[in-house]
Amino acid sequence: PISDPLTYISKIAERASITGETQGLAVKILHEASKKRVAAGKDPMGLAAAVLYIACKQNDEQKTQKEIAKAANVTEVTVRNRYKTLRRQLGLSVPD
Repeated sequence: PISDPLTYISKIAERASITGETQGLAVKILHEASKKRVAAGKDPMGLAAAVLYIACKQNDEQKTQKEIAKAANVTEVTVRNRYKTLRRQLGLSVPD
């Protein structure tokens, strides 16, 4: 069984020192992704890392893909690919 990315959000956020407010936003983004079936079949750790990265960008929390990838124990490429997919399919506006 594929585990729920939700369970990884707080774990990764804790390791990367990400605020609770940003974690809450990441959970909302993840729920939206689940509703639209964007998350289906994807690695839950990579997905959790990507939604945290998006939430950091939206909350103006300075975290790099590298920092989040390291905290999640996935590659930067995984974070970047999931990030691009989520941003496109959910129509999210993410500041650069």
